[in-house]
Amino acid sequence: MKLPLNYLTEVREEFKNVSWPTKDETSRLTLFVVGGSLLVGLFVGGVDAGLVKVLGMVILG
Repeated sequence: MKLPLNYLTEVREEFKNVSWPTKDETSRLTLFVVGGSLLVGLFVGGVDAGLVKVLGMVILG
């Protein structure tokens, strides 16, 4: 039963060594990820809409 307790103790010590981001860094990076996701979503949606239109013209004549 010593191994799980030893593992958890080591995990606790490692958490003390982690360099956590500041609140400002976290907010900035979150906005970057959300903005990038929106841009990629708009691009993929635009390509999809364009392909639907082109394939619709090809299939329906």
